Amino acid sequence: MTASRASGSGPPMRFDYGSHPSQFGELTLPADEAPVRGVVVVVHGGFWRQAYGLELGRPLAADLARAGLAAWNIEYRRVPPDGAARTPSTTGDAGGWTATFDDVAAALDLLAGPLQEAAGGRLPLGNVVAIGHSAGGHLATWLAARPGLQDRAPGAAPAVLLRGAVSQAGVLDLVDAAERGVGNGAVERLLGGTPSAVPDRYALASPVARLPIGVPVVCVHGTSDVNVPIRQSERFVAAAGNAAELITLPGVDHMAMIDVSSDAWRAGRDALERLLPNQM
Repeated sequence: MTASRASGSGPPMRFDYGSHPSQFGELTLPADEAPVRGVVVVVHGGFWRQAYGLELGRPLAADLARAGLAAWNIEYRRVPPDGAARTPSTTGDAGGWTATFDDVAAALDLLAGPLQEAAGGRLPLGNVVAIGHSAGGHLATWLAARPGLQDRAPGAAPAVLLRGAVSQAGVLDLVDAAERGVGNGAVERLLGGTPSAVPDRYALASPVARLPIGVPVVCVHGTSDVNVPIRQSERFVAAAGNAAELITLPGVDHMAMIDVSSDAWRAGRDALERLLPNQM
């Protein structure tokens, strides 16, 4: 039996986890001191490019908070626009390898410190899950796999562990995505090369290469998605076996996943609920 849903949400609170303008997130809590049933890390998509930001996740965060969940909507350093050079003066400032991965890991770990303090200890840090759309689905699933990373790898030694992740049309097999041109070179831009040029990066960054993840992953994907083909979720679930689930949405396109009025969003939100423990 789950707890009753909250009637509203409080305003988002901004927290920085670094000095770069993109190193911040917004925490949205249920309104009126309502009990917090779990924490959801919201990771926006946009093929890891600077053209898209966490504003995509704000409606999702508000909806989750109305359901009695704390939503931590995170921003992160993203790759420069296509065609822009990555010079020595900008490489450390822009996203990609390893900055994007360092950032989402640092943002997740911030829950255990300043965010918990700001929330007055209301955050149940044993009940943290992640949801991400498109490139955010890749990052959310990668975050779930952090405990398996070796020392000194980006994201190793997590301070906060996820109970599971929901990937909404996520890019989960980076080698396959690069070879098939998903995102028009977005994967190569993220990792700084092709699978043959930088295979070690793909081995650390691709969720399918991180199997077994160690926690459940639910993939929600529409059959009419032309941005990220459902093949990406199918390949991941086939490789993961019983540790992952595919929810196929007939006729659904890519952007429906983050429309809070849609059945596609509700499928993702319901999957999150199943990853959290039942509340009495």
